[in-house]
Amino acid sequence: MTSFNLILPELNDFITTMGHPDKKSLIITFFTITALISRPFSGKLSDTIGRKKVMYIGMGVAFIVSILYPLFGYVSLFLFLRLMHGFSAGFLPTGATALVTDILPSEKRGVGMGIWGVFISLGFGLQPLGSIIREEFGMNTLFFVSAFFAVLSGILISFLKETLSNPVKFKWSLLKIKWNDIFEPSVIPAGIVMFLSAFCSGVVLVVTPDMSGFFEIDNKGWFFGFYAFSTIFIRLFASGLSDNIGRRKTLIFGLSMMIICMTLVALSSEWKLYTAAAIMFGVSTGISSPTLMAWTADLSHIDRRGVGAGTLFIALEFGVMFGSLSTMLTYDSTSTTIPTTFSVAAIMAITGISYLIWHLKYRESKT
Repeated sequence: MTSFNLILPELNDFITTMGHPDKKSLIITFFTITALISRPFSGKLSDTIGRKKVMYIGMGVAFIVSILYPLFGYVSLFLFLRLMHGFSAGFLPTGATALVTDILPSEKRGVGMGIWGVFISLGFGLQPLGSIIREEFGMNTLFFVSAFFAVLSGILISFLKETLSNPVKFKWSLLKIKWNDIFEPSVIPAGIVMFLSAFCSGVVLVVTPDMSGFFEIDNKGWFFGFYAFSTIFIRLFASGLSDNIGRRKTLIFGLSMMIICMTLVALSSEWKLYTAAAIMFGVSTGISSPTLMAWTADLSHIDRRGVGAGTLFIALEFGVMFGSLSTMLTYDSTSTTIPTTFSVAAIMAITGISYLIWHLKYRESKT
């Protein structure tokens, strides 16, 4: 996660120096397109050739693309690399999540996914370090540091024990994808909530680096630094909440925090309210993300955990992609369009709560 996210705060400026500030939203969109496309393949391969091999594929792509970024100085080539980079996010987290699901006892999935999520959030929240590296050593060095973290992850993967029983050798026929290799129908309820929540994240990823500039904050990763602190804190103390009160009730609470976050950003006119919004974003994702993973594990068939995890991540990529694309319609790189941009995101979170309330009442009425 550090390798993926370390470069993000500086990519808006990077593409602006190429003379194309109008294509900021494509930085995230192109990345998510190929992450989305690769999920069915990574889910199927995770359930056949093994969790670790799928993780190695993701790590390898992240390393190669990171060292190529400095060599591609044209916007079309840069966006092509963003497309390629998305394959890494499509493979590594899918295999890793399936592996984690394998080793967690069912009665402690909420707690386990909370701990797992702490490290996801830590990697995500180290974005401010990327701005510091870029400021002190330049953009090329930042790309090489990103590549280093990809290699480090590969070394750590080698110490893991494969959890898939009886993995098979890779053969090209495994890349033939059927409909049931793409979606695990049983996890669609979790996928819907993930999509609506991730829409908000897509907006945040595109706009918040610019907002640091609006508030004269030098570090483009300011928002995610405070996000990381709050989300790690809340995961440590609330990771078992969904094990006690249920997945859907916990998600209603988490999405309520997301609505507050989007509202605070929309109303922000100075850095204090903006920072408070970052903290609320961390609280929201710290509650919702591990709960969604635990809910997916609950709903997935034991032999289709890779596909189940892939389905959840497909919903994640769709949400981030549509959220980032929405900024092309609502955001013009000025502060005056911030309220409209984040109001749309807040509506998506409200829709998520409405769905969960309906689902909770419908399911309970049937039992």
